[in-house]
Amino acid sequence: MHDVLDPDSERGRVYHGLVARPRARVADLAHGAGLDEDTVLAVLRDLADEGVAVAFDTHGSTDDRDHAWEALPPGRVVETVLQRDALRQATARRAGAELERLYRFARRDAGSYGALEVVEDPAEVLAASRRLQLAARHQVRVIDVPPYSGSRAHYADQEVLQRRRMAAGVVYRAIYQGCAFEDPVAGPNMARMVEAGEQARTLDEPPLKLAIGDDDLAIVTLPADDRPGVVSLLIRPSSLLNALTAVFETLWRLAVPATVVGVDLRIDERDRRILTLMAGGSTDDAIARRLGVGRRTVVRRVSTLLAHLGATTRFQAGVQAARRGWL
Repeated sequence: MHDVLDPDSERGRVYHGLVARPRARVADLAHGAGLDEDTVLAVLRDLADEGVAVAFDTHGSTDDRDHAWEALPPGRVVETVLQRDALRQATARRAGAELERLYRFARRDAGSYGALEVVEDPAEVLAASRRLQLAARHQVRVIDVPPYSGSRAHYADQEVLQRRRMAAGVVYRAIYQGCAFEDPVAGPNMARMVEAGEQARTLDEPPLKLAIGDDDLAIVTLPADDRPGVVSLLIRPSSLLNALTAVFETLWRLAVPATVVGVDLRIDERDRRILTLMAGGSTDDAIARRLGVGRRTVVRRVSTLLAHLGATTRFQAGVQAARRGWL
């Protein structure tokens, strides 16, 4: 439902029209949104199915085009979106806790259990990660969280391997903690991989460190209990691997696209006001009038801010800006 709050999406334009026009007709909404009536009608029916809009029959007609449409209050829509996001995050954290319990059980059982194998030697952990990437034919999915304990040589080797695999057509999708690019050792490598074509997103608190090669192998890396360093769980095709894949995809939908452009950007008061107005749903024209500047200036600054924040929509820009404490 996030796109309902995005004034740049078709659903967002129709919903914003409903908010501004009580008991609106399809023709009026189409004119205001700059869409054809068939598209608006399809969107309205979707919004009605999601409980975001309601149709009222005022003329005894069975044709939805003749109905008057009313929006659900925006506050309730936002609350619904936030509740669904919170539910997804809670589900991911429960999955991580269950995996932690399984790990501890497996350690008590001589280091292996079904499709799961415990690897404790650091060299073997790195070798397993390399094998996962070399064996992948379609995609490698990664959740990377601190601490980043690898050496500069390790990250250099990883960069060479990843570039080679991406050149062979393997898609890399990575979720990083929001502060990842600030790490002095791992950060530059991550930035270069994004520039090279890695699809990267950020999340405030990813629940685990994970790598998945196609649907064939997953590696979960955890701090060792009784010594410095880490241990890894190698998980082969099983219901557990399926669950980890689902956790990744859920977190991927929650995460925000990352960018390495302007990571250390500092914004001035005008940009802060632009972001605040954007997050409130204001159009470029409305922002220009409010700030007393030209529309072209607003369009240029909005484009720059979207790029710096790694956002593809105004809604995502608002989320990213809020996470950075800019709003």
